[in-house]
Amino acid sequence: MTTTLTVRLVDPHEYAQAGRITAEAYRASYEGLSEAYLASLADVAGRVEQGEVWVALTDGVIVGTVWTPRPGERLSPLAEEGELDFRQLAVAPSARGRGVGERLTRHVLDLARERGASRVVMNSGPEMLGAHALYRKMGFRRLTEREHPVEVEPGRWLDLRAFGFDL
Repeated sequence: MTTTLTVRLVDPHEYAQAGRITAEAYRASYEGLSEAYLASLADVAGRVEQGEVWVALTDGVIVGTVWTPRPGERLSPLAEEGELDFRQLAVAPSARGRGVGERLTRHVLDLARERGASRVVMNSGPEMLGAHALYRKMGFRRLTEREHPVEVEPGRWLDLRAFGFDL
């Protein structure tokens, strides 16, 4: 049996499910996240106010999400003029290893091309070694000159890795 993986913008009635998937994915990947930070990850409505939240679905079930800016905008200071950034790429722990992260990342690359961006950029936590391997395999390269500690929530700093893909 073949399952089809589709990517589209999240529907308002799916905000809670998409938020749950994002929080679960981060909880499975990072230790010590506060309830406040997990609640911010689950706040899809808040992210939709600032950009676009895309969902990956298998048989109508959300298995991953990614957040991109609206055309001409940026989500983070990492992105420079002419670049498209993305944040909070999340794959449900039960769906990992099935190409969901790669499909969502390819969707972001396609979106950037459609919008005329010259590069796609993003940050990733230092412990996300599986994601880093995927990004390298897809042709992303480290942008060490853009790396510095980032306060991800009050009092919690991470040495995020920066990656870029030249289009």
